[in-house]
Amino acid sequence: MTELPEKRRQKLVRKLRHKYRLVVMNDETFEERYSFKLSRLNLFTFAGLTVIGLIIITTFVIAFTPMREYIPGYAGDLKTRRNLVALASVIDSLEENARQKDLLIDNIKNVIDGRVGEKGDTLSRGKKPDLNAVSLTPSAEEARFRNEVEEQDQYNLSETARSDNFSEISSYHFFTPMKGKVTTTFNPAERHFGIDVVAPKNEAVKSTLDGTVIFAGWTSETGHVIQIQHSNNLLSVYKHNSVLLKKEGEKVNAGDPIAITGNSGELSTSPHLHFELWFEGKPIDPQAHMVF
Repeated sequence: MTELPEKRRQKLVRKLRHKYRLVVMNDETFEERYSFKLSRLNLFTFAGLTVIGLIIITTFVIAFTPMREYIPGYAGDLKTRRNLVALASVIDSLEENARQKDLLIDNIKNVIDGRVGEKGDTLSRGKKPDLNAVSLTPSAEEARFRNEVEEQDQYNLSETARSDNFSEISSYHFFTPMKGKVTTTFNPAERHFGIDVVAPKNEAVKSTLDGTVIFAGWTSETGHVIQIQHSNNLLSVYKHNSVLLKKEGEKVNAGDPIAITGNSGELSTSPHLHFELWFEGKPIDPQAHMVF
């Protein structure tokens, strides 16, 4: 019984090793062109090696060439994916920053009624209002009405409260933004809502009180401008700087350097600082609260 399987095995081995001749002949002349001696074992070995070679080549192409990007479901280059994720994050941050700046500009418009700067310049970048066309001279009826109200409200509690607000401002310890010579004083009648201080070039401009930077940017007329919102509805504005040292949203303390004085903007003719102080949307004289 054991000899029969052995004979079959030997017969199978002989078939695998048996040589066959593969002849390529000319169909018209029957001339022999090529001939090969093959066995079934050689044919299986060649086919197996060919399949293994194709698998190796395909693996190499997928793993080490850009062709892998075109294979559905393949993970692709991890470095490229990380770069795409990082770029998407940067784009989201830029969009959020732009949105916050838009909101900040809207808040500035609410803080400064009319957003009027020095000598007809405007702190906003929109259309400038024609201030010269506005008449500030009260009519006779308006003047009479004002006198009546002032006489009736001499002892009004609301007026007392307002004076208390100004007394609170007077009690503040304002830090002088920059020591120098005041060349142009506060004069609302001439649309000059601040003072001009001349100092050496590249002098540091400092914050007058603790607050938050609500605007730090450029305007064609006033150059590099920085605005700081303080408590009690106080706002300070610093114009014509050469360099800004703080960004929007940053917290500053009184005396912190916020800019470098310069000569930027169309309304500036020499290096100086134009400094404005606003209370409840109205300009006040900085020299009434600090010494330059």
